[in-house]
Amino acid sequence: MANTARSGQRRAATLNDVARLAGVSIATASKAVNGRAEVAESTRQRVMAAATEIGFTPNALAQSLIAGRTGTVGLLTSDLEGRFVLPILMGAEDAFGSGQISVFLCDARGDRIRENYHLKALLNRRVDGIIVVGRSTDPRPSLGHDLPVPVVYAYAPSDDPTDRSLTPDNVVGGRLAVEHVLSFGRRRIAHITGDVGYAAALDRAEGFREGLAAAGVTPVAEPMFGSWTEGWGRDAAAMLLDRHPDIDGFVCGSDQIARGALETLRDYGRSVPEDVSVIGYDNWEVLAVNSRPELTSIDCTLQELGRRAAQRIFEAIDGGPLEGGTEYVAPKIVMRGSTVASR
Repeated sequence: MANTARSGQRRAATLNDVARLAGVSIATASKAVNGRAEVAESTRQRVMAAATEIGFTPNALAQSLIAGRTGTVGLLTSDLEGRFVLPILMGAEDAFGSGQISVFLCDARGDRIRENYHLKALLNRRVDGIIVVGRSTDPRPSLGHDLPVPVVYAYAPSDDPTDRSLTPDNVVGGRLAVEHVLSFGRRRIAHITGDVGYAAALDRAEGFREGLAAAGVTPVAEPMFGSWTEGWGRDAAAMLLDRHPDIDGFVCGSDQIARGALETLRDYGRSVPEDVSVIGYDNWEVLAVNSRPELTSIDCTLQELGRRAAQRIFEAIDGGPLEGGTEYVAPKIVMRGSTVASR
């Protein structure tokens, strides 16, 4: 009869080995390993010590069947290549990794049919929960309330207020930006931002107005809405400087726009930050640190948003309530040379 075991290969420890070493039945060893309540604590400790001694690892699938969980979560996104989505996914994945949760990542590419396909696939895999990550902060359609697992919406909030959503607080971010510029004594401040059709542009402009009003300062002009591009930043800054040569501060709705404003200020012979303070938004590091000077920016703390979304899923999986409503995640300022002169 052929020997099926390779020479020198150690056999994996089994539950039977644990039971024999601990001096208990296989049924008792199974209950102890899987955390069942009907085992005395002293017996449980003896069984776990035996398992550790011989290197026994419980079967993850068997444990999940007992607990009614699979230890998996789905991350369903609409824009996997987007620079806003990736930090959120990284934050969520970090949180899930520390909790020993495996992640299934699906990219719907903005296609509702593809999204429905991925959703069905995740449910067929019996994931314990789903995080839906949008491509912008504009509300997105809800997946509904007929799903058998908890769902949390990240970045793009659900259009159903009874769903749980997490999104950056762009109003606070706009206010934080203008307060930072005001702190350097600037009083002739303008706001250049992106497409008026985006919630982010409207919210950041609202925060800008609130910050000026709280300081008793009148804006040089109404916020200028356009595109999220350097070209728009250049053109809008030129228009504003032609009409209001005494401008001493630009609060921009994105880092691309701020880069364009910096170029125009150089063309007009205005020194940054000595003559004019400039602040961007999003803290896109590849743009911010390669600007001349380096660009101060508002960071939306997207990794923190992803971690919090994962925490809400953890809480729901553990039986906690998943209350509806939108949770706003506060941004922070990353100060660089466009507002703070280097020494």
